[in-house]
Amino acid sequence: MIKKYINYALCAGIVAVGLFVACDKKDAELVKVEKINVTYIESNEDFPNPERGFYRYSEVHSSNYTVLTTAELKAYRSPQSIEGANYQVSSTLVFRYYILDDVVNANISASFLTNIKKDFEAARAAGVKLIPRFVYTATAKPGNCPEGFICPLYGDAPKAVILNHIAQLKPILRENADVIACVQLGFIGTWGEQYYSDFFGDASNNGNQGNKLTDNNWRDRIEVIKAMLDAMPADRMIQLRYPQLKQRYVYGINAPLNSAPLTEGAAFTGSDIARLGYHNDCFMASANDFGTYEDYGNSTTPRTSDGTVLNTLKDYFKADSKFVVVGGETCSDDYSPTNDCEPAGKIQAEFAALHYSFINAHYNTAVNNDWQDGGCMDNIKRNLGYRFVLQSALLPDNVVRGTDLNIVLNIKNAGYASPYNKRPVKLLLRNTQTNALKSFDLATDIRKWYSGTNQVIEAIKIPSDFPAGDYELLLNLPDAYASIATKPEFSIRLANKDVWEAATGYNKLNHNIKVQ
Repeated sequence: MIKKYINYALCAGIVAVGLFVACDKKDAELVKVEKINVTYIESNEDFPNPERGFYRYSEVHSSNYTVLTTAELKAYRSPQSIEGANYQVSSTLVFRYYILDDVVNANISASFLTNIKKDFEAARAAGVKLIPRFVYTATAKPGNCPEGFICPLYGDAPKAVILNHIAQLKPILRENADVIACVQLGFIGTWGEQYYSDFFGDASNNGNQGNKLTDNNWRDRIEVIKAMLDAMPADRMIQLRYPQLKQRYVYGINAPLNSAPLTEGAAFTGSDIARLGYHNDCFMASANDFGTYEDYGNSTTPRTSDGTVLNTLKDYFKADSKFVVVGGETCSDDYSPTNDCEPAGKIQAEFAALHYSFINAHYNTAVNNDWQDGGCMDNIKRNLGYRFVLQSALLPDNVVRGTDLNIVLNIKNAGYASPYNKRPVKLLLRNTQTNALKSFDLATDIRKWYSGTNQVIEAIKIPSDFPAGDYELLLNLPDAYASIATKPEFSIRLANKDVWEAATGYNKLNHNIKVQ
């Protein structure tokens, strides 16, 4: 407890730097002001928090649409078993494959667009968000070709069709951005992974252009990325499958592998470079994650895959991913034990180094089951994305109207990443007698509460007409969109004991203050 005593000759409010000013409107009266250090207990509980964690998988075909239901989505927020898995998950994210199988050469139907709106409405009511990916085919067609398990024709659409479909989807995506965590690029190639494509270059062994992409292939892909960025508001990110795809979008089709990653100064600005994240759909499946860290060349350079390429691209990914959304899925257990728990493997270290916010709960369960058997699944469930632990706070016990309320919050982010979407941080004062609530926006940017320790130091101006009385202090971390800002399911919960108010979505600071 730090005590300061200020003697006022006049009740005009003498301001002393670093001190809390108190006055009871009596000249020359001695007033006691205190800063109180409040400590908090960390919780190891696994609980749902917005825009992070294990996501649930869902797919729908435009030729046979079944809408999502509120009851189904709401149930995901509670622990559920996964088919073929030895673990349970609670989820606030739902990956949704929109397979446009009957409109490869046609407009998207009005009924399909209506049904997408219903999906978003269900998500909003259930307290979850979607990760949409629009594709034309999610089926590998085996045959007599070099790859064998998948052969041309793959079934994706030409660029003109894709751009038209994106234009059709744009109004709906923008109208429902509140319940879209992020969007995956999709559209190009089987599974929308920009690899096995009939129209954008085939870099596989089935291709006829030297297993690489040409300049025109890169330009076409860049055009689709640009359209997707334009289809979403500036506060939403687009996930790309390969780090080189971002490099060539940002720096051009001749961009070198050692192109500069995103820096904090350019992060969270709404610019293109700040809005392009990653979905690695073969996380820890091989040394280079089945082609994730590979140079796909261009018209004048060959495709290259070696240790230097791997290390250069992975270093780029590590640095860039600190400021953008990262997620995906595992796809093969053949890289065991490297993709197992520590100490035999390094799965948690990789999650942290690459700043993962979410991973597929359903695929590949052979890999994910190993985490349960190896004893690290609980840590992974807790630490995907952000996990904020309030360690201590320096708070005043009183404040005078017309002066600043000064606070210090010491917060540990035990998670692998910080939040990738903007959201306000609000200090709430709730009157202990009337429950009247006053809210103040803090200046801190929660997206910069990076893994490790963070300190928030703020001065909040208390209006001179603020009602006097005793107030409980709370921290509110709601969604940025007004449509869901008051829904507690979309507010961030601190990983502490005895702070969460489930009914309101507020975090109690367990401290009262007198306003006088």
